Amino acid sequence: MRILVVEDEPKVASFIRRALEEESYAVDVCADGQQGLDWAQSIDYDLIVLDLMLPGIPGLELLKQIRKAGVKTPVMILTARSEVDQRVKGLDAGADDYLTKPFAIEELLARARALLRRAGGVPSGILEVSDLVLNPVTREVTRGDQRIELTTKEYALLEYLMRNAGRVLTRPMITEHVWDLDFDTFTNVIDVYISYLRNKIDRGREQSLIQTVRGSGYVMRSDP
Repeated sequence: MRILVVEDEPKVASFIRRALEEESYAVDVCADGQQGLDWAQSIDYDLIVLDLMLPGIPGLELLKQIRKAGVKTPVMILTARSEVDQRVKGLDAGADDYLTKPFAIEELLARARALLRRAGGVPSGILEVSDLVLNPVTREVTRGDQRIELTTKEYALLEYLMRNAGRVLTRPMITEHVWDLDFDTFTNVIDVYISYLRNKIDRGREQSLIQTVRGSGYVMRSDP
């Protein structure tokens, strides 16, 4: 999953970014309201964490503009302003959640997982394709009775494939959701990581779940 953090306090932004990346999310960070608006409208994010007090375009105005433009990405407002009327304004403008500073990073991560579950239509959060099971909370992956150990990026790629089971995912789509803006699109890294996953998920099994769609990309499905 790919998350945009719009936060102008460098220490706070860095803190949030590290925590999210440790949970296998691809994270882009910007400190200016105008840049946040541009990225939110041009990149398909899974979640936006938005501060209200921003240079350029204030966070509340940014939120109104992306909603007016038809962007349906879940938005979590993160701000030091805790007044009830401010929370009401944020939620009425189109925010999906509201967290005040100072905050516990564990709560921010839990709220992020909840918003992503809601957006993905998986209430329990548990992802299943055939006998492959992924738990986003514990980050445990099993196939049958075997536990599968994955690196951070392997896990992020697998989660994206499973959240979109049955849907053909092109390389640009995978790049947008699993890698950040610094990713070199001219490399074969995606194919390499698909190979890593196949060795851990499908190797030695009768049923291959990660399938190649020639000329298009990859799809995860239980049928041949």
